[in-house]
Amino acid sequence: MKGTIKAPLVIVGATGMIGTRVVAQALAAGRRTIAVAHDVDALARLEAQHGAALTTLVADIRSDGDAADLAARLRALPGPAPGAVIAAIRGTAGSRRVLDAPADFLRRRLDEDLLPHLSIARHLLPMLATQPRAGYVLVGGPGADHPWSGYGHHSIGASALRMLARVLHEEARTLPVRVQMLAVDSPMRCDANAAHARAQWPDVEAIAEHALRLVDGAANADVALVRFPIGAAVRPPGLSDDLDVGACAPTHTHQADASALLRRLAATAAPQESRS
Repeated sequence: MKGTIKAPLVIVGATGMIGTRVVAQALAAGRRTIAVAHDVDALARLEAQHGAALTTLVADIRSDGDAADLAARLRALPGPAPGAVIAAIRGTAGSRRVLDAPADFLRRRLDEDLLPHLSIARHLLPMLATQPRAGYVLVGGPGADHPWSGYGHHSIGASALRMLARVLHEEARTLPVRVQMLAVDSPMRCDANAAHARAQWPDVEAIAEHALRLVDGAANADVALVRFPIGAAVRPPGLSDDLDVGACAPTHTHQADASALLRRLAATAAPQESRS
């Protein structure tokens, strides 16, 4: 609201594709912003780009202890306590068939893609509970509703993350903190992939803008899972979960795998939690 000073916003994963755009948009709106990331060099570049308006914290969230340390450092910062968090984190993921990989491969994916979200929420949600109308938004990517050829491990993690978001949404009501997930149901379009991006892919700027609206309660405030973009489709009737579209090989390019996913996100939409 115009004329209202908002509590500081914490962006975990601030040097990623979405995180950097959330940082830029939040600062452009005059909001105090705290950028958290594990990549020291990328965080330094972000700080150099935005100057003193941006507060940065180097943190590698791999355990409950790491998340507890981050919460303590955030509480120790001068000024009002943070009143909003956007968590846009994800581990590195290569292309590989689940059947061809040892169990440790999937375990690592869950360790990097899922469990850090739980650790951060466990320690940052109580901090947010001290602020009125606090919001917490997780950002998740595609593959949760459909097996993604060559990235089955990512589909499993993405599906688990969506359920975690639903659970946190319910449990955080008692704090009270509004927890939601912005589920991006297709690959994103950005400057780096502009040459081959599909027209229907959502722009990363639009994703960042909607994440900010969600964390401030300006859209879909009572919904646990908000799907993006508008009209994101689910599996067409009769398409089995054990049926891949096209070959599933570790040599696929990212563009080919994204195309396979898009073919599966097709025709008939089913009831969804919310379409933004």
